[in-house]
Amino acid sequence: MRIWLNRTAEVSLREQLITQITLGILCKELRAGERLPSTRELARRFGIHANTASAAYRELERDGWLEFRRGSGVFVLASRPTAALSPQMAVDQLIGELAAKARRLGASQELVRERLRRWLALAPPARWLVIEPDAELRRIVMHEMSQALTLPVVGCGPGECMAAGFVDGAIPAVLPSKAETVRKLLPPGTELTVLKVHPVSPELEAHLKRYLPEHARDLIGIASRWGEFQRIAQTMLIAAGLAPESLLVRDATQPGWKRGLDAAAGVVCDGVTALELPKGAHALRYSLLDETALAQLRSQEQQVAGISIP
Repeated sequence: MRIWLNRTAEVSLREQLITQITLGILCKELRAGERLPSTRELARRFGIHANTASAAYRELERDGWLEFRRGSGVFVLASRPTAALSPQMAVDQLIGELAAKARRLGASQELVRERLRRWLALAPPARWLVIEPDAELRRIVMHEMSQALTLPVVGCGPGECMAAGFVDGAIPAVLPSKAETVRKLLPPGTELTVLKVHPVSPELEAHLKRYLPEHARDLIGIASRWGEFQRIAQTMLIAAGLAPESLLVRDATQPGWKRGLDAAAGVVCDGVTALELPKGAHALRYSLLDETALAQLRSQEQQVAGISIP
């Protein structure tokens, strides 16, 4: 196995050793039972302090990659650690396998770097990025999108999207009220998807028309972590003919918010809160994005990301 150490990098030499030995095991360049150089030999070969090599080996032993055999040396364990790889290490494994295969083909490191840079520049978006300052509203939008789309959906506040490279590989999306502000924050030329929001879910509206006015005095719950949702739902239900005193409004960020909701005839809520309602409560889920808007997002996803959607 080849090991290369960058003495000017921000990552410590110990950490570089640990990462490269781990990748060597994952990529099968270091086989189970294979003997590694002693700490002194490793230190001499790479011009590092023996304590650095020893600390790296000891951490790899503690994490379940290596074993010390008294009088024999340091060996790769036959079994791998049972703990799942971190996302960073999983990606490192893929890159390590690529580098190993490239070396076997005789490709230079510079060629691999150049092709990786080119591929990343041409790569299609890998995720949706919902840019919204209100964390609870952002969570609701992300939930609705993730239920309907193929690519992962992540989110951030407007300030975060200004960081260099943050929107790379993403399809930025924003609610109409924030579109103008967010567009100014994004790098020039970045395409921004403006999400289409409808004021009342057709399903909820149809349900209320069937329900009222015969049951206008029934107890109806309203529950959400998003304060504006609570206000909008309350206004909407009163306008539909429900008496204000028949509404049970609950802020899902507060302790005990579920109390009494199971006694309501129905609970108007967002998609996230619907998953957290008490057993027996009848959810009247209010969606911000209707099926037409989601169908347009699916079509955009297919065109931009080149995904085959069944």
